[in-house]
Amino acid sequence: MSIAIGEVISVKGINIVVELYEESNKETLFYKGERFNGVSIQEHILIRRGFKDIVAIVQGEYLDEKMPTENGRTFVRKIELKPIGYFQENQFYEGIKYLPMIRDLAYLMSDKQVRQVYGEGDDDFVVGEILKEELSVSLPWASLFNTHIGVFGNTGSGKSNTLTTLYTKLFSQKLKQINGKSHFVVIDFNGEYTAGQLCTDPKFKKVYDLDTRKDGQSKFPLSEAVFWDEEIFGILFKATENTQKPFLKRIITGRERFKEFPNSLENYTKKILVKALTSTSPKKEFAELIVEIADIVHADELKQKTLQLSWHSKSVNFYFLNTGTHLNGGSDDFGYKNYFEESINQLKIGNLSHFEELKLRVNLQLLSDLVNGFVQFDHIQPLLKRIESSLTSLQRVIEIGENPKLHLLTVVSLRKSNQEIKKIIPLLLAKYYYDSHKVTVINDSPPKKTFHMIIDEAHNILSMQSNRESESWKDYRLELFEEIIKEGRKFGFYLTLSSQRPADISSTIMSQIHNFFIHRLVNDRDLLLLENSISTLDALSRSMIPNLARGCAVVTGTSFDIPMIVQFKALSKEAQPDSGDVDLTKLWG
Repeated sequence: MSIAIGEVISVKGINIVVELYEESNKETLFYKGERFNGVSIQEHILIRRGFKDIVAIVQGEYLDEKMPTENGRTFVRKIELKPIGYFQENQFYEGIKYLPMIRDLAYLMSDKQVRQVYGEGDDDFVVGEILKEELSVSLPWASLFNTHIGVFGNTGSGKSNTLTTLYTKLFSQKLKQINGKSHFVVIDFNGEYTAGQLCTDPKFKKVYDLDTRKDGQSKFPLSEAVFWDEEIFGILFKATENTQKPFLKRIITGRERFKEFPNSLENYTKKILVKALTSTSPKKEFAELIVEIADIVHADELKQKTLQLSWHSKSVNFYFLNTGTHLNGGSDDFGYKNYFEESINQLKIGNLSHFEELKLRVNLQLLSDLVNGFVQFDHIQPLLKRIESSLTSLQRVIEIGENPKLHLLTVVSLRKSNQEIKKIIPLLLAKYYYDSHKVTVINDSPPKKTFHMIIDEAHNILSMQSNRESESWKDYRLELFEEIIKEGRKFGFYLTLSSQRPADISSTIMSQIHNFFIHRLVNDRDLLLLENSISTLDALSRSMIPNLARGCAVVTGTSFDIPMIVQFKALSKEAQPDSGDVDLTKLWG
């Protein structure tokens, strides 16, 4: 038995009112060696209905005046309750199945019963305490990490500590069990996890610190087959659907068809240069492209001769400024044979890097398409400019060779990267890892391996508000992550998203998250999104979100029977993410 504290006097729908006994105002009580918390907001109350024990949570309380007596006015304390579940044969079940009746007795709940309500969990996976009851809470890791997870909160609310706590606890408790069966990749925009965070054993952790300011040693490896892919190029260079993607596809197709032939690229280059310089329908852009090609293959003589060409708009052909000789077209043309034939025949292409080869093939393909009248220069030129500007940064962060070795934990830091790379790399990695993982588990049901992608500051890549990119690029970016979050569970591919602005993230992505850790949020748009996206979030928990203390979070989702407010433990200084506040007392002291 427990301690009776009152009886039901009103039941309207799921709103229950209990009139409390006068002696029920103690903060803490002990009965037969068990501790009981007194009646206050957010405490749990047990209402006995026959052989069923209904569990309700206190939503509010007030004083109600009794009939006046000779000694004056007297008041009685009443509380408003909302049922959240019930006990049957000492087992807690979530949901409203039974409601009390008038005169049913209400009792305090012991700490042991409250633990049952929030799930027993794994005693090794303790991450903090339930805020009100101050009971240690252990999360059900087995049902938590096979879901999509969202960690949200304003700057300084403790969301980075919560994210770090979850995975630090997982790796410290389950390292040997998950090694070789699961892989974790962290997209770290601010370089918060590059030291000893998350996993302290360096042989299980690999860090790529990508730096676009200088040509450093830390580059993310990609195989040749992955790099030379039309979809990857479409991502890297933000190609448009109708003109630029088919152009890139022609480059890939041509390379695949002839790459096994010796000197195929050199022969192809010579052939296209001859076709352009002997064309009977030349275009003024030919000279610009030939100069670029000559520059890439270090054909200085060809470059200098081409720079002497000028465009004659009336004759619609090229002529040499110093001699006045015209290029009239045809393989027997005097201008071509006298000035260019020998330079092209002697052209040699040495060992090019994959980036140099890409730049060469792009210019050759455009020159070929212009000769054959397949494209308009103005439609492809923006793609050339994007490729040219992107390649400098890409060469500093990507290395073409072998596919990256799959470590248990891989951290990709973008702290030293420019904005373009911060947009491209997460998308590239998501596509690469998702496609390769699907191939690995395609014949397994359920999957025998899992992949977990953790994106810190997820609004940087999943935002719908960006005005710096084209609509087609934004659609492609969001469609990829929406496909992952909708279909990834079938393949054992899970996302963990952390953000200070959930309202900026696609509503489709937000609606597919299974479990939420919500720290303090004050923006109305963020709060409205949570209200519309999270069916398991009750009104009382939602009302507390703008005023949560640092490190305190509302935890709710499919892995939890009911929402709970948890105060997460602060990690040790060595394990904390590098996101602490500046100590001005120390800095200015």
